[in-house]
Amino acid sequence: MKKVLFLGLWFIAFNAGAQTVPADTGKKVNIVDTLKKDLFTAPDTVKHLRSKTAALIPPAILVGYGLSSLALKPLQRFDRYVYQEANEHNFSTTKHYEDYFQYAPVVMVYAVNLVGVHGKNTFVDRTLIYVMAQGMMNAAVFGLKNITHRLRPNGSDRHSFPSGHTSNSFLGAEFMAQELNEKSVYYGIIGYTFATTTGLFRIYHQNHWFSDVVAGAGFGILSTKAAYLIYPHIRNKLFKSGRDKERNRDVPTELKKENKSSSILLPSYQGGVVGFQFAMQF
Repeated sequence: MKKVLFLGLWFIAFNAGAQTVPADTGKKVNIVDTLKKDLFTAPDTVKHLRSKTAALIPPAILVGYGLSSLALKPLQRFDRYVYQEANEHNFSTTKHYEDYFQYAPVVMVYAVNLVGVHGKNTFVDRTLIYVMAQGMMNAAVFGLKNITHRLRPNGSDRHSFPSGHTSNSFLGAEFMAQELNEKSVYYGIIGYTFATTTGLFRIYHQNHWFSDVVAGAGFGILSTKAAYLIYPHIRNKLFKSGRDKERNRDVPTELKKENKSSSILLPSYQGGVVGFQFAMQF
């Protein structure tokens, strides 16, 4: 049963990793650069990913499975079956390594950055994306915990659905894949291995039902993917004027005046009426 669960969660991880957004090949900014340079003069490495909204479908399916388990009896019976199998292994006395594993992917992203392996985005951009993903994930996960009041398998409290540890770990795994998969696909594999192990431990330590973990994985991946889709619009909206100002700082005054506005006056003839058309660009 342990092998079946591992393969099931690894299939989730593989499908999610396969949806990773291709990394950008633009020039990267070193982590020691100033915040001003990162925000206003760094290359725009964060692209608009309108064509990648389909990547949200697989994690949404995982979330849907978890939500369905709150009402569908067959899924609830499967949760109890998995619980019984996990109970036979009596893992409850082992150390909760998942408390640390859930943070491993994010820590590794910044660790490899410190030794010279730069990710897809600048230090500031990737950090703001991560913070945005965390905000969306925590709002969804802890909101549902307080709404659903599902009892944990070990009976400790009614905050079982969805799994917060699993959500956090899969968020970090997708974050790692997004930033470093261009360097090597093994970064994503490592991140999702830690996330899958975290989910398995939450089941075998009887902290969560199987559906809690599946939903948690979905929320974590979905939050990261959504952050990568939304952040470019916010970033470019907030900092475009600052970047343009920095880029135009050394442009001669004469050229600035020339580019400031232009107009054109053209004759026209329409419906037997002679006139003029005037257009101005600011």
